[in-house]
Amino acid sequence: MNSEELGRLVETYVDLSFKINKIGEMIVIHELDDALTLEQNAVLRYIRQHEPCTSSALSKAFYVEKSAVTAIINRLEKKGFIQRVRSDEDRRVVYLRLTAEGERFHQECTERVNQMLSKIIAQFDGGEIESFMKTYEKLKNSLEKQLKEVKGVNE
Repeated sequence: MNSEELGRLVETYVDLSFKINKIGEMIVIHELDDALTLEQNAVLRYIRQHEPCTSSALSKAFYVEKSAVTAIINRLEKKGFIQRVRSDEDRRVVYLRLTAEGERFHQECTERVNQMLSKIIAQFDGGEIESFMKTYEKLKNSLEKQLKEVKGVNE
């Protein structure tokens, strides 16, 4: 592939990536009824999937500083969606867990987002989706590898 073709592909990727992410964000925000930001929803989802987890685990998972995670955690706690629980083994360790309200909200939002995504995915045949997901996973892995090389991020 020559540099002109590669440049065109890069431009197409950047354009598509931006548009897909922005449109997807707008749809998800609509489904969240403005109750949470995208970042808050992502943190709530992560905590639900990895309960109990720590702010350090969130920081690594989202490639951000702990201070950014702490701000999101504080907002989610204020809304009554999560709680901080000290470890019985080491009182310095604080775990994050969903409250009953957080669990209810997460379930409700997940169902609405999944219904919306199901409508989109249903427009493709199984082979297309399977191929896309494998390619998307490969892209994520390549981006993570590049991030580690550029920023020295450790998992």
